[in-house]
Amino acid sequence: MRFFWRRVIPPVSEKRREEVQNQLRDSSHPDFDFFLLVLLSSVIATLGLLVDSPAVIIGAMLVAPLMSPIIGLGLASIRGDDRLARDALSALLRGALLSILISFLLTWVNTFMPFLDLQANDLPQEVLARTQPSPLDLLIALAGGLAAAFALAMPNISAALPGVAIATALMPPLCTVGIGLALQRWDVAAGSFLLFSTNAVTIAFASMLVFFVLGFTRRDVQKTGYLFRLPRSLVVSAIVTALMLGPLTYLSIQFVQGAVENREVAEAENQMGRIISEEVTKVTGAELVEWTTSIEDGVLKLELIIRTSRTLVYNEAVALQNAISVQLSAHKIVSVHLFLMVES
Repeated sequence: MRFFWRRVIPPVSEKRREEVQNQLRDSSHPDFDFFLLVLLSSVIATLGLLVDSPAVIIGAMLVAPLMSPIIGLGLASIRGDDRLARDALSALLRGALLSILISFLLTWVNTFMPFLDLQANDLPQEVLARTQPSPLDLLIALAGGLAAAFALAMPNISAALPGVAIATALMPPLCTVGIGLALQRWDVAAGSFLLFSTNAVTIAFASMLVFFVLGFTRRDVQKTGYLFRLPRSLVVSAIVTALMLGPLTYLSIQFVQGAVENREVAEAENQMGRIISEEVTKVTGAELVEWTTSIEDGVLKLELIIRTSRTLVYNEAVALQNAISVQLSAHKIVSVHLFLMVES
């Protein structure tokens, strides 16, 4: 198999390998330029998330420099470059913490000087979209990592890197973590952090795989050893990436189940409203104004506000209650005793 891909994808020259390594070492070094770009991209991404603007968020993805340290970790693991690994890991961790801090402060300041009407229980859609990662996000990160590493190794296709930066979102999930922490929405912070971790781990694994196939492995470096005739670091990264499928699949199942339940509830409410309206119209001179439901001790309580041209007698109210109860039971909307309060 190894000889097969050597025929299809020949290894890059040693000169090009050194150029890629030097390029990643420069872009992964946590210097002033790196942290300035992290700060600016964090501000852009946070504001884009708060105002619910996809265009602004895309702009933050293009500015964010976090892709380089992750790919640098992949190359360092394959080539056994301790210096590159140390710089890339430091840049990634410090950059991630800075972006979380910036987004936290911006959201926290907004609670005292509310430029935006932001409620913890009514978050923008762009924020919520980054709180429920799925296996599809892992596949996107895998494809994006493969494309990014290949584009770096092949200078003639480096123009594809901006598109990869947009596809494999790194900064928006980190800023969503800060927003969740500032609003004390721990579910938002945890979900978005899982999305960032998934993207980072998968991109690192994908870049390791590409660099290994392209022949970036140094034969004189045996620091990590081999498993199954593959570099140990590559095998370990593949295992970690596969393990990420567990929580992602669980969250996806929970999300689908919740969506199904919400849809069923909405359908039941629509059907209930239709039944109530039909039964009320059967009462002479009656018009349905409003209806509300509540559940207490396992009993569904339905309250109707009806406008009538005359006062309803007790027997008519009881007959209306029974008719609605029978129809709701017949349509299997409720199977509990139904109390009806009628106000005219």
